[in-house]
Amino acid sequence: MRFCSFVVKGKERIVLPGRILGEIVEELWAPSLIDVMLSDGEAKPVTTHLMSEVRLVAPIQHPSKIVCVGLNYRKHIEELGHEFPSEPVIFSKPTTAIIGPNERIILPNASKQVEYEGEVAVIIGKDASKVEDPAPHIFGYTCFNDVTARDIQKRSPDWTRAKGFDTFAPMGPVISTERPGWLRTFLNSEQKQYSSTSDMIFGFEELVKDISQVMTLKSGDIIATGTPFGVGKLKDGDEVVVEAEGIGRLENTVVA
Repeated sequence: MRFCSFVVKGKERIVLPGRILGEIVEELWAPSLIDVMLSDGEAKPVTTHLMSEVRLVAPIQHPSKIVCVGLNYRKHIEELGHEFPSEPVIFSKPTTAIIGPNERIILPNASKQVEYEGEVAVIIGKDASKVEDPAPHIFGYTCFNDVTARDIQKRSPDWTRAKGFDTFAPMGPVISTERPGWLRTFLNSEQKQYSSTSDMIFGFEELVKDISQVMTLKSGDIIATGTPFGVGKLKDGDEVVVEAEGIGRLENTVVA
């Protein structure tokens, strides 16, 4: 199943939860997609809309947190020349950085080297604290772009500033309950990243289990699970696409 958050064209202020069935979006009886997840996706449909009548927005509007994982794809670690980590490298990204599909990534004046990092993100469905069986706590998966000011990251031991600018967390277009087997990133229609998710050092369930030992993961929380080989620079006017199996294409333009 694929779930989304959307607005009806002409009624842009009201964000609604939905379930996608082909070219139809079922509007669901719930205040938000987080509430749908708390009901195991069993919210009742209210009405239906054609895909052409709606605009998809970031599926999770207000998570309690975004937890990101660094150095989690073997070939990317080799690309950077780092040693393989013995445990997940985690950091956080502010929720104010979230944007949805077809929104603009804004290049800050403070950086001269902003880069894309295409990723798959895990969406937590049920609260998870010190769990041993993480699978029931995963609702689904979405595309994520861990946009990074690389020059700032290189000169700071803490990655918050480099990762935390507004618009630096594009996500979407939907949440799929099917686990993706691959992801890829395109820059101006040229493929820059491609990897099987089997190249991850720490898998989806392992990350949820490990992170839940540190902090309680709440319904709607986002875990960005790391980027594969092939990250690169963004410039004004670029179009960047992150695509993952079963999820679709997260498309964003870049502006100075």
